[in-house]
Amino acid sequence: MTPTTTSAQEFFARTEAAERRSADEIGQILENPGFGSKFTEHMVLIDWDKDQGWHDARVVPYGPIPLEPSAAVFHYAQEIFEGMKAYRHDDGSVWAFRPERNAERFNASARRLALPELPPSVFIDAIKELVTIDQGWVPPAGSGEMSLYLRPFMIATEEALGVRPSNKALFCVIASPAGAYFAGGLKPVSLWVSELYVRAAKGGTGAAKCGGNYAASLASQAEGIEHGCDQVVFLDAQEHTYVEELGGMNLFFVYADGRIVTPELSGTILPGITRSSLVELARERGHDVQERQFSIDEWRDGVASGEITEVFACGTAAVISPVGRLAWNGGSLEMPDTHEVTMSLRQELLDIQYGRGEDGHGWLYQLV
Repeated sequence: MTPTTTSAQEFFARTEAAERRSADEIGQILENPGFGSKFTEHMVLIDWDKDQGWHDARVVPYGPIPLEPSAAVFHYAQEIFEGMKAYRHDDGSVWAFRPERNAERFNASARRLALPELPPSVFIDAIKELVTIDQGWVPPAGSGEMSLYLRPFMIATEEALGVRPSNKALFCVIASPAGAYFAGGLKPVSLWVSELYVRAAKGGTGAAKCGGNYAASLASQAEGIEHGCDQVVFLDAQEHTYVEELGGMNLFFVYADGRIVTPELSGTILPGITRSSLVELARERGHDVQERQFSIDEWRDGVASGEITEVFACGTAAVISPVGRLAWNGGSLEMPDTHEVTMSLRQELLDIQYGRGEDGHGWLYQLV
């Protein structure tokens, strides 16, 4: 059953929260929402099992999800998720940015983790349903880089300890108002080169957006924090030579001659939607954007020689962040203090997302 054969309103049953927060209460929360710590009043749930397929789509009050201790997700980590945002435009409407790409990536992750694929139309309608009922939580236009962060995810729920793909799953969407990623203003981040750990190997789950990849990055992140760095750079698992990505962001390198290099999607790097959008925008500006292997030595040598003039990271949460310093066991290197291309691309992308600039690609999808 999918909403391609019926309206989304008929497909999704709705149980509204008995007590709703007032506009004033929500307004107080939006004054300082942080990131991922406060949640809207509802969530979307859809069940799947091997016999019935997807069924029982519903919008319900936000709250605990009952699971058996033997649920497969607890034991074999069959879990995937997405990260996206809803943006308020000046006319009061609410939009998502390239949600079809999130739906495509969600299904690619599902295939890799042996979970059921969700029809893209259902994925997008689920987002729309949640944002519609909780639209009062979308920060007002003109409030800086605030948005409503959306977290669709899927978990394996079968009560069984056998090592095999689960015959039951649950799809869920929750939402959390998000303030600007850099509350004190945008500032360059410092990066630690992980030489002890790797994030992913060829044939692994590096290209899937699953919790295990992020869990594998946390020990390195803790190591980086101990050395005074904000994030971690992971190298390839085979040669420990080529730059891959950060724990949750893709990297770009800007050269003095206008070239831009970003590590290629080799199966061990998450195909970021912000990444692909920036590749398109930069090429339209005339930059020679190269997606290829990029070694840590090329990074160090390029900065030292002046060939590399800017380095930035990108992802859904931070959009684009300039990189200010690279550190590793035995040394560190300051990045150039120029961010012209970085900040220009950042502004262009934000203007599209918030409806201030022309969406010449049809990337925006109206939710409300």
